[in-house]
Amino acid sequence: MRPIRIQPGFVGSADGSCLIEMGRTRVICTASFAAGTPPWRSGSALGWVTAKYGMLPASTGSRKRRPEFKPDSRGVEIQRLIGRSLRSVVRLDKLGENTVTLDCDVLEADGGTRTAAITGAYVALALATAKAQKMDLCKAGVLRTAVAAVSVGIVGGRALLDLCYAEDSAAEVDMNVAMTRSGKFVEVQASGEGTAFDGDQLQAMLRLARGGIRRLFSAQAAAIEKGRKRWLKET
Repeated sequence: MRPIRIQPGFVGSADGSCLIEMGRTRVICTASFAAGTPPWRSGSALGWVTAKYGMLPASTGSRKRRPEFKPDSRGVEIQRLIGRSLRSVVRLDKLGENTVTLDCDVLEADGGTRTAAITGAYVALALATAKAQKMDLCKAGVLRTAVAAVSVGIVGGRALLDLCYAEDSAAEVDMNVAMTRSGKFVEVQASGEGTAFDGDQLQAMLRLARGGIRRLFSAQAAAIEKGRKRWLKET
């Protein structure tokens, strides 16, 4: 796995935030807590968690155009993945009729942006809900457990963990895995890029993903603890 760094409180004005770095991939994740829910959920006593994902124009080297009118289809698919992954660990009844919006903005892309966004968004969400609980805006126990994600793949016939762009572009099989700290799968996305893969290769990739995600949980926990201490000191 590439070097991992998570800086909590990266955006001081956000309810919860971090900058997550996986090698050269860097993503800013913020969580914004707001009263009320979408109209279709109003009156249910349940909260909502939604996500937005985008890549800054220079994140890929050559300038990426901003989606000014029509939403970027890839971005929409990724933000739905982030939202699903984070909602899987949230007790929406304890969140109350509040909405948390997770914004994940890619500063620099070198592979694994969606998995880094999921991992970082959890840190931002944990910090935002801890702050909201202290302010009596939601109940305790909003988060059931942690969630993190990592990419794996088959490159040159070998299973590799946490692919950078060069590895990802050459991969025969590309896979993204999101798991909870309790060891359950939230999402597994796997596809053969011009070739098929067998059960042994699938299990090899899953083993790598589990090991990598365990490291991510440790990095998340350290970042959340650091962020909470900083916030308590400031208040």
